[in-house]
Amino acid sequence: MIDSLAALLGLGAQDPAFWIPLALMVVFFAIVVAGVLLDGFDIGVGCVSLVAPPALRPRMLSLLGPWRDANEFWVFLGIGLFAAAFPYAWPQTLGRLYLPLSLLGLGTMLRSVCFEWRLRAPPEHQGRWQFGFGAGAVLVAFSHGYILARVAAGYQPGGGNAGFAVLMGGCAVAVYSLLGACWLMMREAGELRVRAVGWARRTLRWGAVGAVGVSVVLDFSNAGVFLKWGDGTHWLAVGLVWGTLLVCFVLTEMTLQRMISHSYRASALPYALVLVIVLVVLGGLAYSFFPYLVLDEVTLWDAAAPVATLRLALSAVVVALPVALIFNLWVYWRMLGRSRPPSPPDFRP
Repeated sequence: MIDSLAALLGLGAQDPAFWIPLALMVVFFAIVVAGVLLDGFDIGVGCVSLVAPPALRPRMLSLLGPWRDANEFWVFLGIGLFAAAFPYAWPQTLGRLYLPLSLLGLGTMLRSVCFEWRLRAPPEHQGRWQFGFGAGAVLVAFSHGYILARVAAGYQPGGGNAGFAVLMGGCAVAVYSLLGACWLMMREAGELRVRAVGWARRTLRWGAVGAVGVSVVLDFSNAGVFLKWGDGTHWLAVGLVWGTLLVCFVLTEMTLQRMISHSYRASALPYALVLVIVLVVLGGLAYSFFPYLVLDEVTLWDAAAPVATLRLALSAVVVALPVALIFNLWVYWRMLGRSRPPSPPDFRP
């Protein structure tokens, strides 16, 4: 497949002009996946904090403390890599997404500022900063869904596409809220876990609406994508994707119902199932778009920077990515399992 694709471009598979853009696109997709999964529970906890009782909000935000700085790393890394490696895609992609990108920047800034200022504010003012953090999380989640809808619809104007973008923005808020609620169920006990189960059940169905909606619109708005998935040789992959999504949604619903009906014991299963759902949807989207950045208009090789620039970007990735991976593995391995209070210091002489 790689050799055939290179031949269509008039390049060799070993030509740097072919494989470096491909390698950087793989890294960019990995960064997007890491950002959605690792920053997803942070965004989700912020979203559900808006509907949580005021007495529970400080605990919810304190659970996020160890990962706040690492969570915001992915957005900036992804945008920086995309800008450096694929500068000729800006007018056709980011240039058409002024509104959601503005919302994304505003939400990211609001989350960061409000989280830090809440820690330094007097007790009577902390509620305002907690609300600001939650509002910023909703803006970030909504902008992600809006961007996804615009990309899936091929940036086509019209009231129907605008309504679809708003719907997907709301579904993205639901998906992130589902991630955050499932993470809280795994991390915390008592009233917070009970309420997290309720939040997860209310957002699960909207997550299913978003997964189905973006897939259907992407398939029927682009003949190439429809033919790619509708080809008889891909029926097994189609069945596997939709079967996996159906099983994960049903198992998540059953697990949440069991936690309500039988016990509220800690369980990592809902969180793991939601992660699988997100991975399957993102993988399907990546397969649908490859090798285009803008469907039927701009391939990743059309948008790539000159080879000298690509070599520099790849060198930076080779140096920075292992450091980032080591740091994040060291930071994130504690995000799983139930939270335990620290042991008190020993003051004996």
